[in-house]
Amino acid sequence: YRSLMDSHFCWIQPLFNFIYRPAFTRDMKTGGPYFSQALLNAVLSHSVRWCRSEPGMDGLLAPFEDGAAFARMAVEALFEDVQHGTSKIPTVQALLLLSAQQCGCGNRTQAWLYSGMAFRLIDDMGICVDGKRYADAGHLSTEDIEVRNRLFWSCYFWDKLISLYFGRTPMIQNSEISPPRVLMDDTAEIESWTPHGLPSAHFSPKQAHSISCFIQMCALAEILNQILVHLYNPSRELSPSHACECALEEGSKLRDWWRNLPDHLRIDLAASPLDCPPSHIVTLNCLYHTINILLNRAKLKLSRESELASAMSGQNPLLHCISSATSIIALFELYNHAFGEGHVVLSLAYSVYTAASIFLLEIRAMGQSASNTLERLSFCVGVLNRLKHTNPVINTPLNLIRKELETLGIQTAPVLPTSDPTDSTQFLASHSLMHLPMDTYNPVEFADVNTLGVVAQQEDPILLDLSYLNGTDGAATYNLLDMPPEMYEAFLQIEPISVTMNPGFDL
Repeated sequence: YRSLMDSHFCWIQPLFNFIYRPAFTRDMKTGGPYFSQALLNAVLSHSVRWCRSEPGMDGLLAPFEDGAAFARMAVEALFEDVQHGTSKIPTVQALLLLSAQQCGCGNRTQAWLYSGMAFRLIDDMGICVDGKRYADAGHLSTEDIEVRNRLFWSCYFWDKLISLYFGRTPMIQNSEISPPRVLMDDTAEIESWTPHGLPSAHFSPKQAHSISCFIQMCALAEILNQILVHLYNPSRELSPSHACECALEEGSKLRDWWRNLPDHLRIDLAASPLDCPPSHIVTLNCLYHTINILLNRAKLKLSRESELASAMSGQNPLLHCISSATSIIALFELYNHAFGEGHVVLSLAYSVYTAASIFLLEIRAMGQSASNTLERLSFCVGVLNRLKHTNPVINTPLNLIRKELETLGIQTAPVLPTSDPTDSTQFLASHSLMHLPMDTYNPVEFADVNTLGVVAQQEDPILLDLSYLNGTDGAATYNLLDMPPEMYEAFLQIEPISVTMNPGFDL
C-alpha cells in the first residue's frame, strides 16, 4: 500500500489536489471523517498504472488481481456510501479519482458519470459556496474550510479538462460566492519533491512548489473555461463579432497569466544548463501552450470573416500555434528525459496531440516540402502510439491523425528519442527535432519579445525564421504575413482536426 500511496502523492496530488493529505493520513489512522475505504481503494487503483513496472510490484499486486481488485472494491464501497444518502467529502474525492482513471482508459461514459456525481455532490454539500461566509452556521473549522476550498477548485479544474477531452460543456462556474482561489496551508509549497519509483541518482530533490503550481493551474483553468464555453461550444455558437471580442479578451488574460507566472513555475527552454523541474510544473507549462493553441485555432477560424481578418491577422494566431506546438514537444522531451514515458499523465499526452494537430495543419497547407514539420508530426505520432498502452483513450485522436495522413498519402516513420545524455540542454539542442533556436518557446507579446525567430518591429510585419521548416541553414527570415496568398489562405481555410478525444463529438 505504501508504494502506491506515495506514488499518488508524487505524480497526481500536486497537479490535481484531490486530497488534503494531512487530514487524509491522520484520519486513516483514527477513522476520522476525511478517510474512507472507497477513497483508499480509489487511490490504490489509480496508482497501479504508475507503479506496475517497479521491481517486485508484480508479486505484491498478484493477490489483488494485478490491481484490478482495488477498483472493484472502490466502486462497491462507493455505492454503499451513496446508498446511505449522506454526502461525504471522501465520496467526492473517490469519484474524482475513478473519473480520472476511467477517462484515461477510454471509458468516456463512466468517466463523465463519475465526475458528474462528484460535481453534484459538492453542490449538495454547499462546497460551491465560500465556507468562510457560513462557518458559524455550519460549524466549520479552519481545516474544514481548507478542505472544502481545495475540493472546489480540484473539481473546477477537472471539470475543464474532462469537458475539453470529450467535447462537453463545463458544469462548474466560478462566481462571487465561490470559494476563493487561496489555500491557507502552504506547507506543501516548501516540501522536497523527488520522482517516486525512479532511481534517485537521476534526479536531485527539488522544492515542490505544489501550492503555487495548483493555484496557477486553477487560474489557467478559468481562462480555459471561457474558451470552451464561448469558442468551442456547438450548442451556443456566438456571432463572429462576439466571438472576436471573447478571443481578444481571453488572449489578453492569457498573456497576463504568462507574464505574471512566478519564475519558479516558468520553464525557460533557453536556459543553460536546463534542469527539469518537478513533473507538475512541466505539465503546467504544457497546458499553457495547449490553451494558447486552442485560443489561436479559434482566431484562425475567425480570420475567415472579412470584417475580422485585419484584427485577427494582427494577433498572429498562426505564429502562436506554431510556436506553442514546438514548445510542447520540447517540454515533452524534457519531461521524458527526466521521468520517462511511464509517468506521463493524460493532460500531457493531450498536449502532444494538440501540438500534432498544428503540425498536421502545416503539412496540409504547405505539402510534404515541410520535411521538418513532418518529422515533428512523426515524433508526436510515435509518442502517442506508445502512450496509448497506459492511456487507451489516446487511440481516438491517433485514429484521427492516421485518417488525415492516409488522405494525404503520407506515411510517417516513428521518431524515437535519442539516448539520454547527462545534460538536458545538450539533449534538447542536439535532438534532431530541435532545429529552432532555443529562445523560441514562449509565445508572449510579439511587440517586444523574440519568439520563433521573430523580428518584431514597429512598422514592419512580423518576420518568422522558417529555416527549420525546410531544413536550410542560416538565419534567413520569412515574412509570415507576406507568404504567397494561396498558402496563407490555405492555413485559414483548412479545418484542423478535432480538439476532442470523443469520436461522437467533433468541435
